[in-house]
Parts: sequence; C-alpha cells; structure tokens
Amino acid sequence: MSLFLIHIEHFTRAHGTEPALAFAGNSPQALADALEDALRRPALFERWRALQNEPDKVPPELGRTDPAASVGAQQRDLHVELEIRSGLPMKIIAQRLTWLIGPHWDLRNVK
Repeated sequence: MSLFLIHIEHFTRAHGTEPALAFAGNSPQALADALEDALRRPALFERWRALQNEPDKVPPELGRTDPAASVGAQQRDLHVELEIRSGLPMKIIAQRLTWLIGPHWDLRNVK
C-alpha cells in the first residue's frame, strides 16, 4: 500500500468539468469521503463509463477498486492536503481525482 500526498491550492475551485461526476461538497472532509468512496467502490467509474460513446469498449482495468483505500484531508489556510493510502496505481487515483475536482490538484509525494 502506498501513501500519496496531494495538494489542492484553491479548494473552492476544486470541481470537475462534468457535472455528473464532479465533487459537489463544500468541505475538505466531504472531498476525502467522496474520493475514498470513488477508490473503494465502482460507482463513479460506472457513471463515467456510461458517459462514453462506446461504454462496452472501456478497458475494465480502469474500473479497479481498493476496498481498503483511505483518504484523509487537512485544511491549511486556503489550500487542502489529502493523504491517500491505497494499493491502486497513481494512474487510477489521478483519474478519479480529475473526475471529481478537475485539474485543481498536484501530487506532492509518494511513499
């Protein structure tokens, strides 16, 4: 299991571009909960897949989940730090983060 440290500079701008997938909460903890759910369960992936022109051609490995994934959030002034613990590759975590909050995040460290 890896630890991914994510930095979100302007939390109030952190929303994805597709309304059916975008984070709609208003607190760092709500984001942590939404991301944790997106890593543990396939619901967000299935919503994204349904939006594709040919959903049956989406590679199933993109929908991988980690039932043991955990996400914590800390607010620091205007930015938020997420700590993600998961066995999923960064490619999958980045995909889910981008669906939820768009490009408004940076990977700071992986341990």
